[in-house]
Amino acid sequence: MSELRINDPGTLAELKAVFERYEDALVNNRVAVLDELFWNSPMTVRYGTGENLVGYEAIRAFRSARSPAGLARSLQNTVITTYGQDMGTTMTEFVRDGTRLIGRQSQTWVRIHDAGWRVVAAHVSLL
Repeated sequence: MSELRINDPGTLAELKAVFERYEDALVNNRVAVLDELFWNSPMTVRYGTGENLVGYEAIRAFRSARSPAGLARSLQNTVITTYGQDMGTTMTEFVRDGTRLIGRQSQTWVRIHDAGWRVVAAHVSLL
């Protein structure tokens, strides 16, 4: 069995770029990009601050119905870690404009054959 390579520089750069693309889509309400970056599977999960979404279709419906107002935020304490060449996690804290509440976002990303990097599980919460 080969050793699992943590934070291979090339893989880490790829995941960082896709995470930045996700963040840009989130704060600019680019729903099509957000839909693209979640794994299209009934096994995909996104637990939010007020919703538990199981399955790609539930996540997609939530995104399309969500108000585009108040999405701007700043990130802090972001940690991106890759495990081998096809799996990684992104963890970050965020503060939305106009509030002092600290949010937390965690995502598990997997490189899906023929699709590229996709979120397979996500969690968002507020302290």
